[in-house]
Amino acid sequence: MNIGQWVSDALEWADTRITRAAARLGRLRPLHLDVYRSYGTPHRFYLKGRLLADRGLTPQTEADSPWRNFQAMYRRFNSREIPKAQIVVELPGGLDAYATTDKGGYYTLALDPPQLPTPTDYLWHPVPVQVSRLPKRFRGLDGTIKGTAQVLIPPATAEFGVISDLDDTVIVTRATHILRMLRTVLFRNAHSHEPLSGVAAFYQALQLGLSGRPDNPFFYVSSSPWNLYDVLEDFLRLRGIPLGPLLLRDSLLSGPKRGPGDVSSGNDSLHHGHKLKEIKQLLDTYPHLPFILLGDSGQHDADIYAEVVRQRPGQVKVIYIRDVGLPARLEVVTPVAQALQHEFKVEMLVVPDFLTAARHATGLGLITAEGLAGVEAASREQ
Repeated sequence: MNIGQWVSDALEWADTRITRAAARLGRLRPLHLDVYRSYGTPHRFYLKGRLLADRGLTPQTEADSPWRNFQAMYRRFNSREIPKAQIVVELPGGLDAYATTDKGGYYTLALDPPQLPTPTDYLWHPVPVQVSRLPKRFRGLDGTIKGTAQVLIPPATAEFGVISDLDDTVIVTRATHILRMLRTVLFRNAHSHEPLSGVAAFYQALQLGLSGRPDNPFFYVSSSPWNLYDVLEDFLRLRGIPLGPLLLRDSLLSGPKRGPGDVSSGNDSLHHGHKLKEIKQLLDTYPHLPFILLGDSGQHDADIYAEVVRQRPGQVKVIYIRDVGLPARLEVVTPVAQALQHEFKVEMLVVPDFLTAARHATGLGLITAEGLAGVEAASREQ
């Protein structure tokens, strides 16, 4: 076991004891049920969420100071998880399904619905989720604790799916520099975080494809912890970036992206394993849907995506890797891209910006000329 995992386990143990003590003393906040966006097909989908004591978070605003953002971030990570609670999911036709929260307060359900809930938003199907029973020590916090999960079901008319990294692919985190990354993550919120130039326009164009309908689903796979879920989802919404399931990590201790020359660590392995697992599950869920993969050269996205191609040949149309400006990392990515082109005829294109990617995607027939014009206009504005 590496030191990071040992510290994570120790903190989890201490946190569990503190939560129990707070519950016994009547000092625990009311409970809150987090429900995360998820995905599936008309015949099978999965749900994930988390039961916590309310963290006292208020809506993020543009006027929030760095200190206020830091206080909110502390509350996100100083969470009180509720294990061994029973969760019920209400499906159409009167069929209910149950799950139990684990030691981190998480619940996960894979469901085979007899019918889908009526969508309230295009592609998104609402599924009611509620706490049905709490462990005895939390019974004083009983009440109606519920939420609504949004499940993405791509239509049969989808041309392709898009799987994207987040850090330094969509959102500027400066993840190759630990101090800059910490300053960015801890002292900013959804309003003050910066998007990469042209990312919203390019992703909107990909979502519309050639049909002009927002049929093409987006999925975001990141090593960020679930504690940041609300910040990331609000950021996507505020910046006009297509919403999609955020497939994050359970681990509290997540190491930064490592620069060239750094020795591989257990965190690298966890990062690689998490991303590869989530992407393979997506491709298995939609075996007849081709995918576009987007990442950056700052960490191991190129290696992970190459492994995806090797294990799922024929299901990846193209890979775009944004160059973060580290020559040593580019030297690592280049032979990976050449090998994919030679062995599988899959192009991994390293791009300086999303305008370059959009021009290439237009040539492949993935987006329209109008979509490209939108990316050009957005790039000029930024």
